Amino acid sequence: MIPTLVLGVGNVILRYTGQIIGVRLTNNGLIEAQWYLYSLIFLFGFAYVLKNQINVRVDFWFAHQPKKKRAWIDFIGHHVGLLPFAILGLWLSIPQVVTSWQLNEQSPDPSGLPRAPIKTMIPVAFALLLMQTAAELVKLWAIVRDHPEDIEYGEVEAPLRLE
Repeated sequence: MIPTLVLGVGNVILRYTGQIIGVRLTNNGLIEAQWYLYSLIFLFGFAYVLKNQINVRVDFWFAHQPKKKRAWIDFIGHHVGLLPFAILGLWLSIPQVVTSWQLNEQSPDPSGLPRAPIKTMIPVAFALLLMQTAAELVKLWAIVRDHPEDIEYGEVEAPLRLE
């Protein structure tokens, strides 16, 4: 995250300094590197969010349910929504990545970066999400079956309500 911030601030400083002195100091490679890094944070954040249970939910209702009921809700939700999403994302992204590498796809902008490496991270991120989903399903199944020994299942706090 810090490299993205440093690169972004650097791009802004170079752009405005260049405007003041009348010389173009930035290039498309630096700008694209910034959004490549941001994309990596976003893509790899999926599995992290799932592992740490900081995903968006209807917390005002979910937080007040007993642990076993929350586990059932997550178990069914992961099967109905998350698992198909991860499988579909992985399945649809692989042909695009293969094509990108075959064509040696480049940025259309002058001095831009190649597109294939960042596109390769899409199926990698979906594979990580799929593996984390499998781990969560095993954990949830243990809780549903009343075998929660050594299983970490975070407590959900009710959201702060401002009225």
